[in-house]
Amino acid sequence: MTRTDGHLLDNRQTQAAERFSAFAALFDPTTFRHLEELGVGSGWRCWEVGAGTTVVSWLAKKVGPTGRVVATDTDTSRLASAARPPVEVRAHELGSPEPPGEGFDLVHARLALVHVTDRQQALRSMVMSLRPGGRLLVEDADPTLQPLLCPDEYGPEQQLANRLRQGFRTLLADRGTDLPCGRILPRLLREAGLTRVQADAYFPLTSPACAALESVTTRQVRDQLVGAGLATDQDIDRHLVNVTSGALDLTTAPMISAWGRKQ
Repeated sequence: MTRTDGHLLDNRQTQAAERFSAFAALFDPTTFRHLEELGVGSGWRCWEVGAGTTVVSWLAKKVGPTGRVVATDTDTSRLASAARPPVEVRAHELGSPEPPGEGFDLVHARLALVHVTDRQQALRSMVMSLRPGGRLLVEDADPTLQPLLCPDEYGPEQQLANRLRQGFRTLLADRGTDLPCGRILPRLLREAGLTRVQADAYFPLTSPACAALESVTTRQVRDQLVGAGLATDQDIDRHLVNVTSGALDLTTAPMISAWGRKQ
């Protein structure tokens, strides 16, 4: 769901595929666990918002030939390979008041709501699309809950990493991205009329996927960091070498998962 109109990371950049792969490695196990617990199964009608191909494929196997998966994003080019029954791919803007269908058993959105200006409108649209008793699962990061890239800041490499992470957060804030997103999800789901609302968080402290995500994100925002005077090219080159070395314990913002049911 990231775009160039005010947002920092562009899905059309060559590094975007690397970012999606890192997101899948980091977050798919948590997402799939929640979807299993919500009971997704044969014949279910699902709407996957801001679709990633791994989640779409997982849902398609679960719902089977009698089910339906509507996969939406503003740019559907990377979903072309998934566009076969039971998957239907549609271009759709999450901020639109009209959902791409109704009567869904499940709506799932991961790392999508943070990029929407009117989150309450987006949630109303998702809730509107559910059948009575349908489930909504929304997952988003909360960067302000973990501002450090290296929680164990014991040397100059870690200090540099945390300084660059702060620069990245400054760029996000300058573009109007509301950073405290994940923590407010339970309240937003209740305000949208859902019941049985629960939430938890996944917070990796170190993993190869964290390093891969940091490397590709740094390369994507390199020019913006340098242009804003938040880092030098030498800083970034040194940081990328440190990341590749595997010696840094890198984390990422916690992903908060919140879910509830439509009455």
